[in-house]
Amino acid sequence: MSRPPYPPYTEDTASQKVRAAEDGWNSRDPAMVALAYTEDSQWRNRSEFLQGRAEIKRFLTRKWDHELDYRLIKELWAFTGNRISVRFAYEWHDAEGNWFRSYGNENWEFDADGLMQRRIAGINDLPIKESERKFRWPLGPRPDDHPGLSALGL
Repeated sequence: MSRPPYPPYTEDTASQKVRAAEDGWNSRDPAMVALAYTEDSQWRNRSEFLQGRAEIKRFLTRKWDHELDYRLIKELWAFTGNRISVRFAYEWHDAEGNWFRSYGNENWEFDADGLMQRRIAGINDLPIKESERKFRWPLGPRPDDHPGLSALGL
């Protein structure tokens, strides 16, 4: 199994990888998203440490069962060789209708087949009012004409 583009990354291919990851996560399909990672992928997500696709799939299922109406934007921060760094923000609400914007950074490392073998994520949650939301496209991938993080001042 492989997932182009492959390392070593250029600015164009790293940007393509970031957008593909964003689109995948916006699908909120844990089984499909988990296929972007190696069988033994290692994760740190906040304070959780995960290993392997099965754990990643369970984590994503739990995440999207709690983080409702999830919409994400990722932006390339830096890249070199087989590593990419991104910054991101996503908006979601809990079952009680409380809205949040979560901000973070991720460091990614890829194998030669373009599968992510390591993901390190630091994330902070900011409570927001529904009226403060900036990510209002229909559920699914962000439309091409929707502004990114920098254009939104985030």
